[in-house]
Amino acid sequence: MKDLVTLEEYIIRAQNKFPGATGELSQLLRDIGLAAKIISREVNKAGITNILGYEDSENVHGESQKKLDLFANEQLISALSRSNITCMVISEENEGVVRLSGEAGKYIVYMDPLDGSSNIDVSVSIGSIFSVYMRPESKKKLAEGDALQSGEKQVAAGYVLYGSSTVLAYTTGLGVRIFTLDPSIGEFILSHEDVKIPEYGNIYSADEGSYNFWDPGLKQYVKYCQEIDPDTGRPYKARYVGCMAADVHRTLLQGGIFMYPDSSKYPNGKLRLMYECNPLSFIIEQAGGLAIDGSRRIMEIQPASLHECTPIYIGSRKNVEKLREFFVEFNTANSSR
Repeated sequence: MKDLVTLEEYIIRAQNKFPGATGELSQLLRDIGLAAKIISREVNKAGITNILGYEDSENVHGESQKKLDLFANEQLISALSRSNITCMVISEENEGVVRLSGEAGKYIVYMDPLDGSSNIDVSVSIGSIFSVYMRPESKKKLAEGDALQSGEKQVAAGYVLYGSSTVLAYTTGLGVRIFTLDPSIGEFILSHEDVKIPEYGNIYSADEGSYNFWDPGLKQYVKYCQEIDPDTGRPYKARYVGCMAADVHRTLLQGGIFMYPDSSKYPNGKLRLMYECNPLSFIIEQAGGLAIDGSRRIMEIQPASLHECTPIYIGSRKNVEKLREFFVEFNTANSSR
C-alpha cells in the first residue's frame, strides 16, 4: 500500500523545495482546501438541510442565485479572509471587487464558487473554480484594474469537483495534481500526481441544443465527430454534464474536447474568461493540452472587464488542433461570401 499524502503535507513539501518561498501561496491553497471541505459537506446533505432551491436574488450576470451558490461564496471568501494574504476577491456572485485586507494582501483571487448551479437540485456534479494572481508590485494603492491581468500571469489555479467523490485539482505552473477527499478522516489525499491529458481522445462535449446558433466551422466539426471512421475511432462519444469543472475534469483524465462557443445568441460566448476559462486553461495546458477561443490561446487574452465572457475550446492537443482546421476552412469561407 502506497503512503497516503494529504493536501496540506504535499503543499508543504512542494514549498520546501524552494528555499526562498514565504509560504503565503501555500497558506492560500490550504485555505481554499478548507472551504472546499465545508462546501462538500453541505452539498452531500443539501436535501435535508433546507439549502436547495433559489434565493430571491440575482448575480452580476442576471442569473438567479441558489442557496448553495451563496453559501459557497461566503465560505470561500471567509476562508480567504483568515489571513492577510489575499487583498481582493472577484466572484461570479459579486458585482465588484471584494477587498479583504486593505493594502496588505499580495494575491488577487478570482472564483466561481459553485459552477453548474443548474445541477444542484437534481444531484448532478457541481464544482468550484479558482484562479490566483499576484497584485502588481509597483502599485501602492489597490484599484480594480490591478485584477485585469491575462491568464499567463496566473500563479495558481484549480477546481474542486463535488460528484461521486470530492476531488481538488490544482497547478502552480509545475504540473497538475489531483487530491480526493476521504470523508472518514476529513482530508484530501493525493490520488493523481503529474497528470497528463491524453494527446487525443474520442469524446466531444458541447450543448448541442444550441447547434442552430453555431458558426459553420463548429457545425462541420461536430458532424465530423459523428461520422463513422474506424481508422480515427469515430464516431466519438458525446458527453455533456452542464458543469464546466466536471466536463473539463473528465476531459483531463480521458481526453477529448470540451466546447462552449460563441453563437448568434451569445456573440461573446457565455463562459467567463477570468474565473472559468483562464484557470481551467492553465490546468489543461499544464497537463499538455490546449485551450483556444477559436483562434487565440485563451491565456493570452487581455481582459477588459472583470466579468467578461469568451468562447472556449479546450482539451487534448490533437482534438483542438483538428477543430481549428475546421474553423480556418469553413468560417473563413463563409465570411468571404
